[in-house]
Amino acid sequence: MVKRETDIISLLERALEEKPQETLEEVGTVIKVGDGICKIYGLTNAVYGELIEFENGGVGIILDLDEDYVSVVLLETSSLVMEQEIAKRTGDVFRIPVGPGLLGRVINSAGKPLDALGDIIAAEFYPIEKIAPGIVQRSPVNSSLETGITVVDSLIPIGKGQRELLIGNRSTGKTSIIFDIIKHQKDKNVICIYVSIGHKQSDTAKFIYQLEKYGALDYTVIIDADAKETALNQYLAPYSGCSIGEYFMNQGKDVLIIYDDLSKHAIAYRELALLLRRPPGREAYPGDIFYIHSRLLERAGKVNQELGGGSLTAIPIAQTQDDDISAYIPTNLISITDGQIFLDTNLFNTGIRPAVNIGLSVSRVGGAAQSKAIKKVAGALKLEIAQYNELLAFAQFGSELDKASQKALDRGKRAIEILKQPERETYSFVDQTIFLFLLKENYLDNLKIEDVKQFTLQFASYFKGIYINNYNNILESQNLSSEDIAVLNNAVKEFLLIFTS
Repeated sequence: MVKRETDIISLLERALEEKPQETLEEVGTVIKVGDGICKIYGLTNAVYGELIEFENGGVGIILDLDEDYVSVVLLETSSLVMEQEIAKRTGDVFRIPVGPGLLGRVINSAGKPLDALGDIIAAEFYPIEKIAPGIVQRSPVNSSLETGITVVDSLIPIGKGQRELLIGNRSTGKTSIIFDIIKHQKDKNVICIYVSIGHKQSDTAKFIYQLEKYGALDYTVIIDADAKETALNQYLAPYSGCSIGEYFMNQGKDVLIIYDDLSKHAIAYRELALLLRRPPGREAYPGDIFYIHSRLLERAGKVNQELGGGSLTAIPIAQTQDDDISAYIPTNLISITDGQIFLDTNLFNTGIRPAVNIGLSVSRVGGAAQSKAIKKVAGALKLEIAQYNELLAFAQFGSELDKASQKALDRGKRAIEILKQPERETYSFVDQTIFLFLLKENYLDNLKIEDVKQFTLQFASYFKGIYINNYNNILESQNLSSEDIAVLNNAVKEFLLIFTS
């Protein structure tokens, strides 16, 4: 009896203290489990996206709120969750480690290492979902992200903070272009993040090996959610990668993130939605399929100087079937992004690589993100190639062309030769300026078609070796002055005397 009084007194004392009272944990009971999804009764105050912990140590994320229960998708199917098990709210969303310690590492969508190089050293933990910066917090996209690929940098330029879709059929060179872009960022102070979604483990391993071979892994983070991973891990991977990119952007750095690819991401989300019994819409995708991609890609951009002046450039990849860019997911992504680079199967098969269809590719940022030097020499190039493609269609019917048309056809062939580029070979914007200068000033007109590429490459190397001061002047000013043009003209005349095919 005395003991009970003491208990009541101690409880009253504790209630009268100014200290905050202990909060009770909100727990629920698992009422159904199946296909990596469990329904929990009793978590009445739980919120969408909240992290839930189970009695046996498993964790999951709430992806559906019902009147009587919540649906939780398990992060690991290996963690066995049983019916009648206790589930506890954490009051927090899913977070992943971010920081410089991730550079050169391969992780999964939960931020756990996959490369056997030890634990991840995290500077902070960022939530994977975040509201995109508002218009006031952003600044215009006006600086170029060099890709090293002539056809892209001259005709479909990508700016720092832009979202440019890379779209095409299977085996048209999408991943090869991405590899070359990452490789070209060496010594350019751009951090790269590559998110692999639904690929074979062997393909991702080859990609990582190539990055390591060319010294590009040091400034790259790989997030791998391969084909054997759960649908949830494949769904979370791009958001995890985006959070890592945002950390570096908040430090004032320029970041390039590649989502390879969002077609497989959409399929993973469709699988989750069907398991959660959500009503299917077009092609069985749920109604919010557009929203999941738009809220991801909206997080890319360039922030103003008050927030550090960093940028996050996004290159999502979408796979088409039979070159059909009017399919559901491709049209969604085209409408979200600031332009697209379309890779054409027919061009690829005829040996034009990279197989960029210039007529269907566009950059909505355009010249604002292009150096003045390239602008001066690439002005009429797109029109010339469009004319060439039209005349080529006539020529195939065997119809005779007048001299002006024959000249335009011949010039188009030389332009296509310049834009061809082998894998693993990228060019600085000065080299690209020199290539296009030779075309613009008609120095390639008297060469054989098979000599054009060799001539341009050898001349660029000659100019860099002999006229190094002028080369560096173009590099630093990013412009082509009248003095530089005069020196280039003299250099070409000299080189024509010594060039042998």
